[in-house]
Amino acid sequence: MSFDQDLEDRLVRYCAVDTQSDADSPTAPSTTIQYDLLRMLESELTDMGAQDVTLTDYGVVLATIPGTAPGPTIGFLAHVDTAPQFNATGVKPRVIRGYNGGDITYPDNADLVLSPENSPYLGSKQGHDIVTASGLTLLGADDKAGVAIIMTAMQHLLDNPDIAHGPVRVAFTPDEEIGRGVGPQLPKDLAADFAYTFDGGKVGEIEYESFSADGAEIIVKGVSIHPGYAKGKLVNAIHLASKIIDMLPQQSMVPELTGDRDGFIHATDMEGGSSQMRIKLILRDFELEGLEQKGEIVRKVCEAVQATEPRAEITCTITPQYRNMRYWLETDMTPVDLARDAAKSLGLEPVSVPIRGGTDGSRLTEMGVPTPNLFTGMQMIHGPLEWVSVQDMAKATDLCLAVVKRAAS
Repeated sequence: MSFDQDLEDRLVRYCAVDTQSDADSPTAPSTTIQYDLLRMLESELTDMGAQDVTLTDYGVVLATIPGTAPGPTIGFLAHVDTAPQFNATGVKPRVIRGYNGGDITYPDNADLVLSPENSPYLGSKQGHDIVTASGLTLLGADDKAGVAIIMTAMQHLLDNPDIAHGPVRVAFTPDEEIGRGVGPQLPKDLAADFAYTFDGGKVGEIEYESFSADGAEIIVKGVSIHPGYAKGKLVNAIHLASKIIDMLPQQSMVPELTGDRDGFIHATDMEGGSSQMRIKLILRDFELEGLEQKGEIVRKVCEAVQATEPRAEITCTITPQYRNMRYWLETDMTPVDLARDAAKSLGLEPVSVPIRGGTDGSRLTEMGVPTPNLFTGMQMIHGPLEWVSVQDMAKATDLCLAVVKRAAS
């Protein structure tokens, strides 16, 4: 059975809804606009006949697909929010049918070009239907492709009660992009023996290792005074903040110069004025020792700059975000092995590579629900060149169904 049209329709519909999250907001979800898609999914799940459909007070849509055979309760998750790093307002998804292998241009940005040169994976998708945005926004396939895959698979299970499968739990989360997608209530409310996030990239990827992550916030308080009378008195917070950035490792620990298993220190925001500045950093490493070392580097840089100007006040706060899911999954590879076997049954070669990021599964696994990550096909995420193949999404939908069938056999 072909799922292409259903997947395309859902992806285009979901991506057109603005759901950008906001790390500076204290609410959960962080933005009210995420409710627009959450409520849409709540309604669609109810209409398709799912049971126990709930929109929780912490902004997660939960639902049950009743089992038709004995088997473990499996959860499937995807997040509705889109990344704050790039414009995501007014997304206009478009479909390039039967991609010809050449350059893809954008109607709203004549200077933008997507090609196999800047996205080599695209070169293998000739004949596929490629979904992109119009050039001024990201697409939001991260992770609305995952949402569409799960919804399409659940519709198929409900329409075909003769398929033998155990109970399935669905969860659509907010705020994954800002590291707040999994609250303390979710593991209990999900009530799954194990779960999967559909939040990965290339076909065949079954991931069980992610970064460990901390966030750092540096506050630099200077001494403010009228600049005309500032000699010997003014302490400019902008200058001190700039020194901190300059003293951080630039050649060995920034994301634009690291890859594979290297971690990094990434400055994401710097804002304020001469009297006070705020710097936000994210720290990433696959090993806890490396993560701790990066935190210590940031602290020592702050201490060194503080020592140059005792009249200033520099504080550095490091907050844990998530941990490498491998630490828990490697002790019980049951969900990973199940997904690998299901992929092989479809003629797909499973590939497990470390995620240079994190997923809701990183937090869920740490909190007791083993949750590896599965591919969706999405590429070039968090920017205007983001794209996904509908046919890759269809293979992910097949994998979702194969997992639940195999678990019940």
